[in-house]
Amino acid sequence: MTATPKIVACVDGTPSSRHVSDYANWAALRLQAPLEFLHVLQRHPERAAVSDYSGSIGLGIQENLLHELGALDEQRSKLAQQHGRALLDGCVRRSKDAGVADVASLQRHGGVVETLQDLEPEARLFVLGGQHRAGDDKHTKHQPFGHRAEQAIRSLARPVLIASTHYRQPESFVIGFDGSGTSRRVVEIVAGSSLLRGLRCHVVMVAEANGGRQDQLSWAQDCLAANGFDVQVRQVPGEPETALPAYLEGSALDLLVMGAHGHTRIRQFIVGSTTTSLLRTSPVPVLVIR
Repeated sequence: MTATPKIVACVDGTPSSRHVSDYANWAALRLQAPLEFLHVLQRHPERAAVSDYSGSIGLGIQENLLHELGALDEQRSKLAQQHGRALLDGCVRRSKDAGVADVASLQRHGGVVETLQDLEPEARLFVLGGQHRAGDDKHTKHQPFGHRAEQAIRSLARPVLIASTHYRQPESFVIGFDGSGTSRRVVEIVAGSSLLRGLRCHVVMVAEANGGRQDQLSWAQDCLAANGFDVQVRQVPGEPETALPAYLEGSALDLLVMGAHGHTRIRQFIVGSTTTSLLRTSPVPVLVIR
């Protein structure tokens, strides 16, 4: 019997973990999917580096020092595992309190992105932290998942939800649309999924107004409306890096949905050098779909 694809939420103990947990709970309840919290220990105890002091200290002293360093490293490893287990147990309890029935946890050694790739065959959606805006709080400069979120978007075929620094239950969303085949696929995936169904939807194209563009927007509107979405379409001038966040700020929408690839500047916006900027500047969570 094939297992039901699950939501995998990656937590690391930083303040963003609570918001990752909240968005993962929301997604699990919307999709009626199992939820698994993942904590990755990135330092392998067996790889701990111990310097060779044999040229400057006596052999007996060196042996004692190596033994003490080894014991200290082992203790640190045990404490890290215990901390990770406590973090995961807390996330599981929080999910059960939120009404998620099928929730589990997993602790692994290794790299974060590599571990996510290993779990991808079992996953339906990944939820990560890493979105910090200047001035949000004292933790703004500590961004443990900023670059890893970008790596995950590049590496994973499953959708990736990058949580914001504050949780607000989504009631609306905007799709960044450029008329490409990839952005059309995003519209079709959203139309057929229960994750966003029932939420207010805006489809926004960053481009100067012309008839051809309006036809593309009309296609997106018709596709979503046929699946029960309340849809508004807009064309806004400017560059995606600034125009989409500004639109989100001005429209008080709760979620940005984008494709991972495209054939215009939207592609650079998501998977190029400005990806980390997007994660830091978008005022809302970002759902990236291949």
